[in-house]
Amino acid sequence: FAYDPDTNLVYYGSGNPAPWNETMRPGDNKWTMTIWVRDIDTGAAKFGYQKTPHDEWDFAGINFMMLSEQKDKDGNLRKLQTHPDRNGIVYTLDRTDGTLISADKIDDTVNVFKKVDIKTGLPVRDPEYGTRMDHLGKDICPSAMGYHNQGLDSYDPTKELFFLGVNHICMD
Repeated sequence: FAYDPDTNLVYYGSGNPAPWNETMRPGDNKWTMTIWVRDIDTGAAKFGYQKTPHDEWDFAGINFMMLSEQKDKDGNLRKLQTHPDRNGIVYTLDRTDGTLISADKIDDTVNVFKKVDIKTGLPVRDPEYGTRMDHLGKDICPSAMGYHNQGLDSYDPTKELFFLGVNHICMD
């Protein structure tokens, strides 16, 4: 969880869908794998962003939420929320309205997604690295452990750098 006293909002993630066998649960499996933002007083959701619709890898999106203020390309200070996910993507959203700012691979070995479409916010899957029952996926990166698990991260505003631990583990 992260809390912003200026906006009175709390930021947290919801876990993966079950059962892991993805053929038993068709659809996006809303609202699993979602970054949730709620008013701390009322509990009302301000917005939610689903990172991995129909998660078939057990990526559980509950990892650390980092809040920062950074300048945008026009030099304006912007309130941001950054979330390095187990799925191998680091997501940055405007923490006041949920606008997706960026969604970048932690490194080039992430292969379950080709990219995240910034306009739709949806990941573009590579079917070669799926876990469906009619396909034997090999060298799926990241593994179910995830590229970033539940360790704590930090942001240094003077250096404008994030520090996080990652796993470089793939699976068959």
